[in-house]
Amino acid sequence: MEASRKRPAPSQQQQQAIQNRNRNAKRRKMADKILPHRIRELVPESQAYMDLLAFERKLDQTIMRKRVDIQEALKRPMKQKRKLRLYISNTFNPAKPDGEDSEGSIASWELRVEGKLLDDYSCFLAQPGKMKRKFSSFFKSLVIELDKDLYGPDNHLVEWHRTPTTQETDGFQVKRPGDVNVRCTLLLMLDYQPPQFQLDPRLARLLEIHTQTRSSIIQTLWQYVKTNKMQDSHDEEYINCDKYFQQIFDCPRLKFSEIPQRLTNLLLPPDPIVINHIISVDANDQKKTACYDIDVEVEDPLKAQMSSFLLSTANQQEIASLDNKIHETIESINQLKIQRDFMLSFSRDPKGYIQDWLKSQSRDLKLMTDVVGNPEEERTAEFYHQPWSQEAVSRYFYCKIQQRRQELEQALALRNT
Repeated sequence: MEASRKRPAPSQQQQQAIQNRNRNAKRRKMADKILPHRIRELVPESQAYMDLLAFERKLDQTIMRKRVDIQEALKRPMKQKRKLRLYISNTFNPAKPDGEDSEGSIASWELRVEGKLLDDYSCFLAQPGKMKRKFSSFFKSLVIELDKDLYGPDNHLVEWHRTPTTQETDGFQVKRPGDVNVRCTLLLMLDYQPPQFQLDPRLARLLEIHTQTRSSIIQTLWQYVKTNKMQDSHDEEYINCDKYFQQIFDCPRLKFSEIPQRLTNLLLPPDPIVINHIISVDANDQKKTACYDIDVEVEDPLKAQMSSFLLSTANQQEIASLDNKIHETIESINQLKIQRDFMLSFSRDPKGYIQDWLKSQSRDLKLMTDVVGNPEEERTAEFYHQPWSQEAVSRYFYCKIQQRRQELEQALALRNT
């Protein structure tokens, strides 16, 4: 039980195996995939593999550049203009007289404010399983102003403001007593993400933008400074204000780093969307629904696809496995090439090859044992007829006999037990 408890879960083992495999794959260099020139000369068809390898290198570079481009694009807001259709309708419930079995009721009306995004077929194809956004998620606040003469100063406003715990809804309903037509004004404040601001009229005329995000406003200001060459030539940190900047910022010279702080007093909340509507108690008008189209910004569906592309590891395991197979195949080819060269050299000159091979082995042995010999003496047969040779042979056979004897004794001891 203890051993099984210490054993990691299968998922952990798989993750460790994948990490080790990826680590080993990273250690392998691109050069390990390249076939040696001698093999390419021997097998001309291998040039097709080298062409594929060059194409793979170009493809990897292109994918890497695209990944970097996508990462940079995801750092910026990616918005798409869509139409939000607003539906405003109302129903009227006339008063019921007191009956014998039930109590009467007073006349009342109910106002409904609903909406939905107009279908975009391209977005549906991009994100077929995505849930539709709730109507209230597009707004920061909603205020319905009723006729103050009918409902008094304390009951003529109906307000909804977004909070961190707000539950999104598909619409709003307002119910009030009354049996006459009521004029009302709807004030809708869009929830811009990132927040947008309305510019001071003077700055709006100068930059030719009305409402925009803070970063876009600062970027447009910088473009205006560069276009009109207002940057100080001696100290580029400062801006020499033209007459328009002097009127707006009230100074002849300022640092560009001061602009974000000075903009605070020049940025205002965006204007709300104002809709005037009449709540009708006429039975013929109750079937009518007022529709209004509002421009809203939603997340570009490509953003989700780009994020999933960066996070996707579906093909990484398959690619790593194929890379390992390629490396193993190249290593096998290199080993076969060595064996082929050995056999080819042996078939051409068996005697000379054996002599060269023995010389090579002798040199390697001397390098490994640090023994320095005399090649000229070792070349002749008399060198091996000296007394030390007989003693060396006797010692060699004695060691072999002792080794074999120990093996037999161990085998007999095991058999007796």
